[in-house]
Amino acid sequence: MVSVRYLRVYLLFLRLSLAAEMEYRLNFLLGLFSSALTLLGALFGLFLLYQGGYRPGGWAWEEALLVLAAFTLLQGLGSTLLAPNLNKIVEHVQQGTLDFVLLKPLDPQFWLSLRVFSPWGLGDFLLGFGLLLFGGSRLGLGLQDYFLFALYWFLGAVMLYSLWFLLATTSIWFVKIYNVTEVLRGLLEAGRFPASSYPALYRFFFTFVVPVAFLTTVPAEAALGRGAPWVALGIALGLFLLARGFFRLALRSYTSASS
Repeated sequence: MVSVRYLRVYLLFLRLSLAAEMEYRLNFLLGLFSSALTLLGALFGLFLLYQGGYRPGGWAWEEALLVLAAFTLLQGLGSTLLAPNLNKIVEHVQQGTLDFVLLKPLDPQFWLSLRVFSPWGLGDFLLGFGLLLFGGSRLGLGLQDYFLFALYWFLGAVMLYSLWFLLATTSIWFVKIYNVTEVLRGLLEAGRFPASSYPALYRFFFTFVVPVAFLTTVPAEAALGRGAPWVALGIALGLFLLARGFFRLALRSYTSASS
């Protein structure tokens, strides 16, 4: 079966990546330390925001921790998979190595998205998971609440991947674009705080233009039983199909290095 074949290929990718990265094991501790400092900075900013009994957007401190947990987990996804793979699409186009990817007997999007795994981002996953459990315990969340959080977080992760892949694909037309995906990472920083804590114009932008609210705020709302919108499923699926179709369209315009 095709799915089993691709699973075996991905496990091979994972094994090769870990074997290469384990030569620099100190990087994991350095990455964890860096992630911890980043999280402490975010917690400090959140603490300042809640001074004087202020509840931005009506969110309690413990509830806002769930939003920050979703953001930290997405940071882990970006560090372990998205950045190591999708940021290199620009390099493949510039150096002509995309030719070799297209010649492989694999789906090129699969290869470009999952070829490398960087374990140094696992610290964000550990910290985000710990923050989720801490905030959830303070709020008395149950197993079903955690499941809803995980479901909507996964949908948000699909949205983030699709947007990242869309931006990286534009390098096929605009070869000299450098670090175009860093724009998306910068906008994602807004996801540290609940979307309702921003002014109305910013809320509109972070919901309907760049769906940051669906990445971090909606999973927290789902866990809190605030009726998270099922439209998130449609947005995630629509963005994924758009990214895949956009990539195939871009390949029609791709001029290989050998031509």
